[in-house]
Formats: sequence, C-alpha cells, structure tokens
Amino acid sequence: MKVVVIGGTGLIGSKLVAKLKEHGHEAVPAAPNTGVNTLTGEGLAEVLAGASVVVDVSNSPSFADDAVMEFFRTSTTNLLKAEADAGVTHHVALSVVGTERLQESGYFRAKQAQEGLIKDSGIPYSIVHATQFFEFMKGIADSATDGDTVRLAPIKIQPIYSDDVAATVGRTAVGTPVNGVVEVAGPEAFQLDELIRKGLAAKNDPRTVVTDAHAPYFGAQLQETTLLPGPDAHIAETRFADWLAQQQ
Repeated sequence: MKVVVIGGTGLIGSKLVAKLKEHGHEAVPAAPNTGVNTLTGEGLAEVLAGASVVVDVSNSPSFADDAVMEFFRTSTTNLLKAEADAGVTHHVALSVVGTERLQESGYFRAKQAQEGLIKDSGIPYSIVHATQFFEFMKGIADSATDGDTVRLAPIKIQPIYSDDVAATVGRTAVGTPVNGVVEVAGPEAFQLDELIRKGLAAKNDPRTVVTDAHAPYFGAQLQETTLLPGPDAHIAETRFADWLAQQQ
C-alpha cells in the first residue's frame, strides 16, 4: 500500500519510511524539504494521491505555547482535509504517553488539540502514544537546566528507543484502524532524575542533577505516574543501558 509519512525525514519518520519499504510498501516521506508543507497546504494534494494511509510524525519547530498550538492546529486541519479529499482510509499520529495528564504544558495542550481534531475528523484513525525516547533525554536535561544545575522531579519514567517506536508506528499503520490510542513503552522504569544523571555521566556532561520534587516538566507539575503507560501498553525490548553502550 502507499503510505505517506508526514515528517518523514526526521528521527522517527526516516526510520519508519525505511521499515515500511523493507516490508514492500510504497512509503513516501513528506516534509518541507520534499516540497510538502502542512502549514500552508503546499504539495499535500499531490503527495496524497493514491495513498491509503497517512502517518503524521511531524513536530513543531517551536515549543513556545502559541507557536506550537498554531502548528498542530493548522497542520492537522490542513492534513485531514487533504486526506478526506484524497480518500485516505487510515490516519495514524504519533503522540506522547501522559498527554492528557500534562495539560499545564503548552506543548501538551497542543498535542491534545491535535488528537481532538483527529478523533472528530470522521477518518478512521490510530493514535500511538509513546513514552519519551532515549534520544530525548538530553532535551529533558536542557529544559531543566539553570547554569550547571539540572533540577528534576523523582518521578517514574519508562523511556523507549526510537527504533522501537518506529516499528510500532509501522505495524499500526499497516493494520486496521483502532479508532483509539495504542501505547508503547520501553522495558524498564526509572526515576527521572536518576535516568538523566546516568545519561549525562555517560556523555561526560559536567552538569549536576538535583532532585527537586517540585521541579516542572516542560511547564507541568508531575505526579508519580504521569509519564508511565497503562497496563495494556506494548513493551519494547531495547534497554537503556544497551542503547547507551551503542552510543559510545
């Protein structure tokens, strides 16, 4: 089948396109650098012609509250309209475990708005909620850094390798729409502060991680289980220590 991957040149998108092609599908990466812009609608009709499935793994270039809301609302609205016109029969979107519990954060309010548009579109859909990627640990640290200090709450997180996310999104894309949410997480739960401490140490990063129960996470206060998946989540195989070893 023809699968169009919005954000298909990024971290997850490029891996997803490769995996779909390995399984014999026509996987088409779509992004501004391939002539497709979901914010303006440029190139959407052309790339969606003949597509059965659209997978949206794109992300906002800015995490500022207004900009990220504008990105997800506008791009998703344009994309869903173009899909309806093209007769696409399955819309798949990548989102984040805990999105509905992180509504103090402008980013997660925008992701929730994106999910609402998808659910109301009338197009059969599947939303994949993934826990945070191993590759995003530096971004978490950077967002919580003040000088040489990283302040993080001692709550649980169950991170996942991006390869495993791409594999789950790929299986979902070629399957039957679930008209709901599929969760995927890594095999181990960590305390967030300890996980970042390990990651920084492995990179010889000199920053000091300070445990602070009130430290916000991208603007949101966290409860113990905010970032954890539910009991029915698909559990991936790659362990954090094995991924770290690959990075050396």
